[in-house]
Amino acid sequence: MRAFSKMLLAASAGLALATASNAVHAETPDDTLVVALRIDDIITMDPAESFEFATADVNRNIYQKLVNFDPLNLEAGYQPEIAESWSISDDGRTLTFNIREGLKFESGNPVTAEDVEFSLRRAVLLNKTPAFILKQLGLTADNVAETIKAEGNTVAITTDRRYATSFVLNCLTATVGGIVDKLTAMAHEIDGDMGNEWFKTNSAGSGPYKLTGWIPNESVDLTANPNFHLGEPAMKRVLLRHVQESANQRRLLERGDIDVARNLNSEDVKTVRNTGGLRIIEELRGRLMYFSLNQKHPELSKPEVRQAVKYLVDYRGMESSFLDGQYVVHQNFLPKTFPGAATENPFSLNVEKAKELLAEADVDGLELEVGVRDAQDRVEIAETLKTTFAKAGIKLSITVGPAKQILGRYRARDLDVYLGAWGPDYPDPHTNAGTFAYNPDNSDAANATGLLTWRNSWDTGGLSEKTAAALVENDRNARAELYGEIQAAFREISPFAVMFQKIEQAGLRNAVQNLNLGGATTAASYWPVTKSGNQN
Repeated sequence: MRAFSKMLLAASAGLALATASNAVHAETPDDTLVVALRIDDIITMDPAESFEFATADVNRNIYQKLVNFDPLNLEAGYQPEIAESWSISDDGRTLTFNIREGLKFESGNPVTAEDVEFSLRRAVLLNKTPAFILKQLGLTADNVAETIKAEGNTVAITTDRRYATSFVLNCLTATVGGIVDKLTAMAHEIDGDMGNEWFKTNSAGSGPYKLTGWIPNESVDLTANPNFHLGEPAMKRVLLRHVQESANQRRLLERGDIDVARNLNSEDVKTVRNTGGLRIIEELRGRLMYFSLNQKHPELSKPEVRQAVKYLVDYRGMESSFLDGQYVVHQNFLPKTFPGAATENPFSLNVEKAKELLAEADVDGLELEVGVRDAQDRVEIAETLKTTFAKAGIKLSITVGPAKQILGRYRARDLDVYLGAWGPDYPDPHTNAGTFAYNPDNSDAANATGLLTWRNSWDTGGLSEKTAAALVENDRNARAELYGEIQAAFREISPFAVMFQKIEQAGLRNAVQNLNLGGATTAASYWPVTKSGNQN
């Protein structure tokens, strides 16, 4: 472990002995960005396998894609990155990308069309959780040799049918679209894994940073990639520190031991606003907070029960208390700012209505286990649900654990109730419709862990077909209307209770400039960050 990392660990340990009022203010190096956040959900760094929030932030800063988002102009949508241009065939099925010349991986190897072909084929062939993003385009292990083809300085991707071009390009902005160095990957191949085991803890990208260290549940260390085509970032090093508690993040920020605190609760946000040398930035994110009911449970599969629990949530009470300023009530699976997003929020706390629905279902005295990640806001939501559910005779037993443990059980269909968050993988309506309202094969054998519908064993009541129809609708307005209809039905019949949309409030030292958290469409970008002026 590097000396600076040790220093930060020591600083964290010292919080129990020192308060912000008597601490000696430190200052991080001018060319280093230190960020405190929760990174305990990281399982792997391989862009073909990772599917967690914190890893998306890390890989956003390591890997380039054919198309991507400009962190300083997100409203412009996807822009050329590794591809400098593209064209589409007359039948609308083949996109041909012209690869930008002069790009290099962190190894110094040039970025070629062959690397693009290898990376996208690799993601499909490995068939890890995020592979569904590419497979939904009709790309399979059996056909990638023909559907993803490099020729000279171009790469052609041929889909199984015509989709909206924007949908295909948006899919390629997902983490799974990260382009890796083929030579480096194959140099570390073990038993035909195309470097998967090595990529869990190493990187081979062409982005602004490279991975130089990851200690699970402790830290991620990124250093500037000298081969980045836009030049080395001002922050030569980015250190992400796992700090679970909001109060500890705030104290580290006040002491100057970190530059950014990303998981502050509403009370700590208020404190930071009133502290000299610090400020708060806010961005409406695409992340949704929801809970869902396992449809393998005989009582939870009853329509009346699915509806009843949505009246046992104190939406406004939580929004105006411990979630103040950090979440806004939102009861639809498309986040605000997405095309087709619905704005209706028909549910409110109504215990009597819930009791009536439970009586209609002949359900009384339910005892349920709810799994929740060990994160302060989620645990507080779970405790509030426990109180309101009890008023209707439903006893919730809360199981709190590390993200890996709880997500593992959820993906194995092993929880009665799951409470967690979901963020879009690409800025197209299908990114959420395709997981909240689409489940073509509900069998255990399908193992479609990337679909929330499958995790909850829900056959969608006909919404899969409607979601498939919306996917191929070329008229933009008509497509948005279809998603509105799907969300209206979803609110009434689904086993999901979408509750809130995230507003990220990050605490910053005043010297930190140009930090972009990604808005509703992408992940955090650290390479534009600079430090200027006096931090105090």
